[in-house]
This record gives sequence, C-alpha cells and structure tokens, in this order.
Amino acid sequence: MTTSRSAPTAPRRRVPRAERERQMLEVAEEVFSERGYLASSMDEIAERVGVSKPMLYEYFGSKEGLLIACTQQARSELLRVTTTTALKGGTPEEMLRNGLTAYFEFIQTHGRAWLLLRTEGAFASPSAAAEMEASRAEHTNLIVASLSRFAPSESVGANLEPVAEVIVGGTERLAVWCQQHPEVSAEQAADLVMLLARGGLAELFAASPNRG
Repeated sequence: MTTSRSAPTAPRRRVPRAERERQMLEVAEEVFSERGYLASSMDEIAERVGVSKPMLYEYFGSKEGLLIACTQQARSELLRVTTTTALKGGTPEEMLRNGLTAYFEFIQTHGRAWLLLRTEGAFASPSAAAEMEASRAEHTNLIVASLSRFAPSESVGANLEPVAEVIVGGTERLAVWCQQHPEVSAEQAADLVMLLARGGLAELFAASPNRG
C-alpha cells in the first residue's frame, strides 16, 4: 500500500523592510483619508496590510507616528515634483508657472496624499500640523530661491520672501477651491495664479536682463 505525500509548502517570501513600510504607509494614507485620523484604527490598517498590529507599532511607534510618517512622505513628494518642474523654467514667469502647474497636478493625481497633508495633518495633532507648515515654508523657500536667480539687485531679492508667502497662501486656498471644481485643469489653475502674479513679477524684475 502506498501513502500519498502532500506537496511541500513553498517558503513564505520575506518582505524587505522598505517594501513593508511602503505598504503600511500606502494603506494608512488610504484609511486616514477615508475615515479621518480620529476614526481610523491601527487594527484596520494592520488587517488591510496583512500584518500584525504590534508590527505597525514596531515600525511607527503609535498611530500619531504613522500619521506623521504619511504626511512627511506626502510633503517630500510634493516638494520633489514642484522643485524638479520649476527648475526647468528659464525665466521668473516660466519657473513660477511650472511649479504651480506641478503643484495642482499633484493635488489632482495624489488627492489622498494632499488631503492628508492639509486636513488631517493640520488638525489631528500639533506634530502633524507642523508638517503642513513646514511644507508651506519649503515652497516659500523654493519660490525665493528660484526667482532670486533673476533678481537684478539685492533690494529686489529682499522683497521676494513676502511675495512668495502671498503666492503660497493664495495657491493653497485655490487648491481647496479646485477640489470642489474638478473641471478646472492644473494648467487653468496655474493660469489663475499667474493672472494675479504676472504684473507684480514684471514690475519686480523690470530691471533684469533675463525678464520674461
């Protein structure tokens, strides 16, 4: 008499830490955006990822730590795309338009990430709120650094920071409006900002040989 043998079970693939962390952040971003930070649970996030809740705590320390990691990731990616695109411009106007278009495109294609950064990150905890403020500061610095390349004098350069603050604040509010009006494209949203900024930029850089 012969006995049947079951086929050997294939060993489970060990998921690299970086890949596992990416999965956790992706699912957490999804859950936080769907339910809001306060209504989200580590149990649900762990279940969706397919890991134990203790593993989530091992990686991020707490639910707030997980939220902060998500907002840091969103902030980093937003800065990367806006910086890369802005620096392709050859004039102050081109650099600003490029950066604005990239900003609005990010919001359209990464709506969950931006919502998390602006809404959950702003109200869930002081540490998470600091991430949104840091994102604003980064984009203010990006505009100042980009436009400073064309400043015809130190006095012009000194005026760039308050101008950049106005642009960043206005752009953020327009982005909120655009989420309620999805028919407005990223290019159209950028045009609206440029409509207001163009005259000021032209006057500010009037003495520059590189004015656009």
